[in-house]
Amino acid sequence: MKTIFKYLYSFCLFMVISSTSFTQAKMNKGSNNPRPNIILIVGESHRAEALGVSGNPFIKTPNLDWLAKNGLNFSNAHVTTAICSVSRASILSGQHQSRHGIDDFSKGFNAETFAETLPLQLKKHGYKLAWVGPYGVSKPPSTDAFDYWDPSFPWMENGIHHTDNVALKTNNWLENYRSEDPFFIQINFNAAHEIDPKGDVPAHYLLQDKVKGMYDDVNITPPPSAAPEVWNSFPDFFKTDENIGRKRWQGFFSDNELLVKNTRDYYASVSGVDEAIGNIMAKLKDLGISDNTIIVFISDHGFSLGEHGVMGKWFPFKESTHVPLIIYNPLNKEIQGKKDKKSFALNIDIAPTILGMLNFEAPSGMQGVDLVDMYEGKIKKRNQFFYEHTFIGSPGLPKTQALVSKDYKYINFIEHGYEMLYDLKKDPNEMVNVASDPKYKDILDRLRLVYQEEKEKSK
Repeated sequence: MKTIFKYLYSFCLFMVISSTSFTQAKMNKGSNNPRPNIILIVGESHRAEALGVSGNPFIKTPNLDWLAKNGLNFSNAHVTTAICSVSRASILSGQHQSRHGIDDFSKGFNAETFAETLPLQLKKHGYKLAWVGPYGVSKPPSTDAFDYWDPSFPWMENGIHHTDNVALKTNNWLENYRSEDPFFIQINFNAAHEIDPKGDVPAHYLLQDKVKGMYDDVNITPPPSAAPEVWNSFPDFFKTDENIGRKRWQGFFSDNELLVKNTRDYYASVSGVDEAIGNIMAKLKDLGISDNTIIVFISDHGFSLGEHGVMGKWFPFKESTHVPLIIYNPLNKEIQGKKDKKSFALNIDIAPTILGMLNFEAPSGMQGVDLVDMYEGKIKKRNQFFYEHTFIGSPGLPKTQALVSKDYKYINFIEHGYEMLYDLKKDPNEMVNVASDPKYKDILDRLRLVYQEEKEKSK
């Protein structure tokens, strides 16, 4: 009898061990976990039109295009602050700058506010956490909640370009993931950020060898708002060589040769990121978990390629605020292959949207909305949004706040009491300030009121 009992015990123990090993392996070969994995990809300086699916006639972005065509593509997505650290804080917290209070590169979340961010909320629900690529919001109060944390590595490491290294580190982690729990991983790229000037080395793009020269045969012409008369129309406090956007323009776009080279290099940098994303997507498929993994893509802000006589972001012009935003959810057929052209989708919506797709309640402090609910008509669509950028101030980066609606953009340079108004239907490139035009007085008065209302809501 003892022999039979011993045999049964050994057999049961073997089955438990085998079952555990099988379940762990199954995560990499077709998990049937009902809770999906989440991948949040945050691009850098990726403007909305820099996608093939957005109508760009020459850029090669087949992988992001595929996600957009098979997911829910918001073609009217914007950031509420066009600067890396502040926007990334808004993505994590679901909050405007006015609420999370991170308005420069030195401030970060404290332990209490960090616990309310998207990753830590998912941790509460049993998700394993991983992070690859720049964190960008000063320093986190703690990284103990993360099962894998690798935010800082150089542009070139052991001969590997940062863009390729992001994909390599992500895929290595995915390959070695062993857990019955679903995972959340945030993947962050340095590209398409430029390398700032240092010593005798001018500002430039550091490209992977495989994308160098990719767009050498593409004809590049100055954008309409790069016309000198647009720059010359700005007030003196903006129209100065101390304006950081103008300083960087000098080294990047101040003559045709520079404009052509750096514009081509910018798009090549974006294409390098797209290929890296494709490598990650291929790894998901190889591991058998692509059908149970939600992918969300957004950029921290857009980028001016010489528009308005500046280079970079910061200001509330469309090139700076308008970004790609794609939600690919293989588990929700209702939003596959869909495009929302009208709804204002914002960076503050990312956290509540991901939580909403998992049926988790968002913290009450989050100001964004669930974009899937908005697309499906379960909540009201936005008519406008509030923008703010208060880093540095004049003369380097004049502080701005703005109200952006479908038809108009109202900008307030808050240090100077200077207003701008663009009629976006007549002037989609934002070239003519009509704030002083008597024909727009009633519109301007109305927008001032709505601006104040939205400003209060952002706090």
